[in-house]
Amino acid sequence: MRRERPSRRDVLRSAVALVSAGLVGDGVRNVAGAAGRFNIGACDWSIGMRGKTGAMALARELGLDGVQVSMGNVESDLHLRQPDVQRAYREAAAASGVRVGGIALDVLNQVPYKSDPRTEQWVSDSIDCARALDVRVVLLAFFERGDLRNDGEGQAEVIRRLTRVARKAEERGVMLGIESWLSAGEHLRIIDAVGSPNVQVYYDVANATQMGYDIAAEIRQLGRARICEFHAKENGFLLGQGRIDFAAVRKAMDDIEYAGWIQIEGAIPKGKPMLESYLENVRFMRAQFS
Repeated sequence: MRRERPSRRDVLRSAVALVSAGLVGDGVRNVAGAAGRFNIGACDWSIGMRGKTGAMALARELGLDGVQVSMGNVESDLHLRQPDVQRAYREAAAASGVRVGGIALDVLNQVPYKSDPRTEQWVSDSIDCARALDVRVVLLAFFERGDLRNDGEGQAEVIRRLTRVARKAEERGVMLGIESWLSAGEHLRIIDAVGSPNVQVYYDVANATQMGYDIAAEIRQLGRARICEFHAKENGFLLGQGRIDFAAVRKAMDDIEYAGWIQIEGAIPKGKPMLESYLENVRFMRAQFS
């Protein structure tokens, strides 16, 4: 969830170059949307389209199955809560043939769920947004100001708040996914305390690697019943060219019988245009997770 933000100028320049070179088009799009065990998406902030419905058309050009969409920020009053914005996303998805593959409350990095009273309503509203957009998983981010490491009081308050909203998530069939710097064992302590099958871990392989955790062992420790979704991420490298052993990740996913969305985040080398990077990232993911 730590964001890499290509500039709008970079996005437009890369788009023109790729279209001119014939690198974006039907040959890429044809791999998207095929029925299978995994759906490959990308975070809208990583493809330079944070909070923009244009992310759907770009996802089509990149050969993705869908987009993980930000709920918005304080300045936009979390605009995804607005019915007209939801309608615009549904229309953009239908026109492009890709899906809204997930929702992220990344605003919780700056406005912590563990302490700010506004966030309880935001998490509750995110469940309604998920239903309106036919989304199964809402990512709850716990980085920056929302970091839970070495914060027993903050963790206890998160447990209290998640316990209050969990019944609504269960009734609506929506999973709330905790993404944080915590280990698998620490995550398990929180979700076991909440005691709801609809509060799970949103597993980011790069974050866990950065913390020094054994990601394959953690995936198996958490298991299918405790992991709602994955981020496929590298910081400063293309997927498959950095620190993450994606073959080991795939084997661990096979062992726990995971099926569902894998959202690409980051994975843009310094100086390399976003669109070129994501064409390569999508090809890698299609080959590794076919």
